[in-house]
Amino acid sequence: MEQQSQQFKENAARALADAESVAQRDILALFTPLLRDAAVAEFGDYEALRQHVKQVRDHTLENLDYYLARFELEATNNGNHVHYAETADDMNSIVLDICQQHGARKIAKGKSMVTEETGLNEYLQRGGLEVKETDLGEYIVQQAGETPSHIVGPALHKTRQQIREQFLDNHDLGERELDSISALVGEARTVLRDHFLQAEVGIIGSNALIAENGYSMLVTNEGNGDLCANLPNVLIICTTLDRVLPRAEDATAIQRLLVRSATGQPHTCYTSFYSGPRREQDADGPLETHIVLLDNQRTDILASDYSDMLRCIRCGSCLNHCPIFAATGGHSYGWVYPGPMGSVLTPLLTSLEASEALPNACTSCGRCEEVCPSAIPLPDLLRDLRHEQSVQKITPASWRNGLRLHAWVAARPRLYHALTAAAISLMHRLGRKQGRFSKLPLASGWTSKRDFPVPQGPTFMQQYKQKAKANEQ
Repeated sequence: MEQQSQQFKENAARALADAESVAQRDILALFTPLLRDAAVAEFGDYEALRQHVKQVRDHTLENLDYYLARFELEATNNGNHVHYAETADDMNSIVLDICQQHGARKIAKGKSMVTEETGLNEYLQRGGLEVKETDLGEYIVQQAGETPSHIVGPALHKTRQQIREQFLDNHDLGERELDSISALVGEARTVLRDHFLQAEVGIIGSNALIAENGYSMLVTNEGNGDLCANLPNVLIICTTLDRVLPRAEDATAIQRLLVRSATGQPHTCYTSFYSGPRREQDADGPLETHIVLLDNQRTDILASDYSDMLRCIRCGSCLNHCPIFAATGGHSYGWVYPGPMGSVLTPLLTSLEASEALPNACTSCGRCEEVCPSAIPLPDLLRDLRHEQSVQKITPASWRNGLRLHAWVAARPRLYHALTAAAISLMHRLGRKQGRFSKLPLASGWTSKRDFPVPQGPTFMQQYKQKAKANEQ
C-alpha cells in the first residue's frame, strides 16, 4: 500500500465533505464505545487484568530473545517451519517462495494487518497467484479495490446498499434481491466456498504466539481463519516478533481484553490454537505449516523510547473512541494503521518525515489511553513525536516559532491573562453585531470550514476569580 500520510489534511477535508459517510461515522462513534463500556462493566475487576497483561507484555518484550528462541524450539518440535523476516520484502519473498515450491495457484487468506503492512496480496498477485480475502469485511474492500478503513472492521465505511450494489455487479448469480444482511452474508459464503476448496495454500495471521508450547492463537468472528488453516495442504502464519507470550494463560488473558475492547463481546465466536501440521490421528489440517515472524522496525522500536507501543494488541478501541478518527475516517490517515495507534506506529514503521501530519491529528483528550487494554500512554507518545518533529525541524518554521512564542507567554501567567483578556475584549467589540467571524488572522484553518463564534463574557480566569471572591463574602 502506497503511503499517503502527508495528505492527511486533504484526505480529512474530503471525508468531512461526504455527508453520508459523516452520518455513518457519527453512529459508529456513538454506539461502539457504549458496547465496550457495557462489556467492561460486566467483567468484574477489569483494571486488575489490564495491569496484569501490561506487566506480562513488558516482561516478554524485555526478554524477547529468550521467548522467541523458546517459541521457535517448541514450534519446530511440533513440526512447524519457522522463518524470520527482517523487512516487509523479506516476508513477501518467503511466502511467495513457499507457494511456488508447492506449485500453488490459489490462496485462501484470512484477515491480517501484518500482510496489509507488507503489501503481500499485491506481491503474490504479481507472482501470478490468485489471492482471495475470506474475512467478509476484507473480501468486500478487496473486491472494491479499496483498503481497510478500520483494523477490526475493514468495511465499516461501506453502507449495506453499497455492498449490495457491489455484489450485484461482481457476482454472476442471476436475478436476486439481496435486500437483507443475511442474504449478503449468504452470497459471500457461496462465492467463497469454491475458493476454500480449491486453494492449495492458506494464509492467516496470529494474535499471540505461545512460547511454552509453540502454539499460535487466532481470534475471529467468522470461522474463515479455521477454513484457511485446515482445508489447504499448506498453512502459512504471518505475524510479528512482538506477538510472543510466555504461557497459554497469558494468551487467553489478552483474548479476554481484546474482544471486549474491539467489539464489546464477552467472547469472540472463534478462538483457535494451531499447534502444527496434521498428525496421523488427526481428521484434518494442513500437511505442512510455516510461521513467518516479521521484524520490520520492531526491534528498533523496542530499543527506543516508544517501546510501549509494542504492547498494542490491535483491538481498535483507541480508534472507536477518538474524535479525530470519528470525524475523518480511517482512510484519511493514508496508510495501514489509522487512529491514535496508527498516528504513533506509522511514523515509527516508516518515517517521521513521511508521516508529519499524523502526530498532530490529536485533540489531546486522552480517551485513547483511558480505554487502551494494554495501558499504552498514547497521548504521551504523540506528544513526544511532535517534540521530535520540532527538534528535527520537520514542522514548518512558522509553526515552531509560533509555539515558542506561545510557550514564552504561557510561562508568564500575568502577561498571558492580560493578553487573553485584551484579545477577548477586542474580539467581542469587533464581532458583537454579527455574532461570528467568517475570517480571522492566523486562524484560516478554522474559518475556512466554519465560522468562529464571538467570545461571550469574561475569561475563565476572570470568572474563577469572581466566583472565589463571591464565596469569600
